[in-house]
Amino acid sequence: MTDSKKRQSARARKQRSCTKMEDCLIEDQTTFYSKAEHYWKEVPPTVDGMLGGYGSISNIDINGSKKFLQKFLGEGQGKTGTGCALDCGAGIGRITKRLLLPLFRTVDLVDVTQEFLDKARSYLGDEAKRVENYFCCGLQDFQPQPERYDVIWIQWVIGHLTDDHLVEFLRRCRSGLRPNGLIVVKDNVAFEGVIPDDVDSSVCRDLNVLHRLVARAGLNIICEEQQQNFPEEIYQVHTLALR
Repeated sequence: MTDSKKRQSARARKQRSCTKMEDCLIEDQTTFYSKAEHYWKEVPPTVDGMLGGYGSISNIDINGSKKFLQKFLGEGQGKTGTGCALDCGAGIGRITKRLLLPLFRTVDLVDVTQEFLDKARSYLGDEAKRVENYFCCGLQDFQPQPERYDVIWIQWVIGHLTDDHLVEFLRRCRSGLRPNGLIVVKDNVAFEGVIPDDVDSSVCRDLNVLHRLVARAGLNIICEEQQQNFPEEIYQVHTLALR
C-alpha cells in the first residue's frame, strides 16, 4: 500500500511529470515491484507507518470515507449490500478495523507484506473473527473471487501498479462484485501528469490520467469527491465510486 505524501514543488513536478506512467519508469516492471516490496518490508507495522508519518490524519480519513460510502449502502433498488468487503493494500487493517468491519458482516484483506497481515490479526482484536481471508499478494497478481464482494475498497495503493496492471486489476475487481456492488478508489492525485516517487517505487497520477484508466477498464464513475481537511502540504486525495 502507499500512503499520504507531501506534494513535490512546482519545479520538481514540471521536471518529472509524465503523461503516462510507463514514460516515468526507467527500470523494468520486475524491479518496479520488487523495490516497492522491499520498501514496505522496512516500514513499521503501525498506523503511523501505514500513513507515512501522518497517523494524525487517520480519523479525518476514516470519517470522510464513512460519509462517502454510506451514501451507497442499504436496501432497495440500486443500493449496495453489506455482506462482504475487500480491503486492497490493507496493511495492518486500519481501514478494515475503522471503516469496513463496522459496516460489513465479513471482510477480506489483501496486501503484499506478510508482516502487516500478521500484525492485522492482533490489531483487529476480537473483530478479527469476522475476517475470512488474509491474502498475501501483489494486486498485479491478485484475482478476486467472482461475485464475492459488495464493496472493493482500494486506498493509497494504485500508485504501485503500472497503468496496464491497474486496468487489468480493475477489470478483475468488476468481476468480483455482487449485484449493485461498488469499487471505491481513494488515492493521492497529482496536479498534472504522472509523478514518480523513487523512494517507495510508486507514482501519483492526475485525475485525467486516472479517469482514462478507469474508462479503459470498462467502469463508470458514479461519484467523485475530494477528501477535505487534510494538511495542505500533502497531495490532494480524491475518492471515486466505480461500477
